[in-house]
Amino acid sequence: MTYQTQTQFAGASFAARFSAFRAEIAQKLANRKVYTTTVNELEALSNRELADLGLGRSEIKRIALEAAYGK
Repeated sequence: MTYQTQTQFAGASFAARFSAFRAEIAQKLANRKVYTTTVNELEALSNRELADLGLGRSEIKRIALEAAYGK
């Protein structure tokens, strides 16, 4: 028994798919930049400054993830 499978994209041209791919990559790069900037800035603070903000050093990565990607 033979089966034939045909895959089509519903009206999405290559240019449209490529444009969407580029936009997704750009968004991911922007999110990553927010994450790294937040981590670097918080790690540059002293323990005293972090305590004044109500933060501990162990919370830096979690806070950066929330800043970049949301909850």
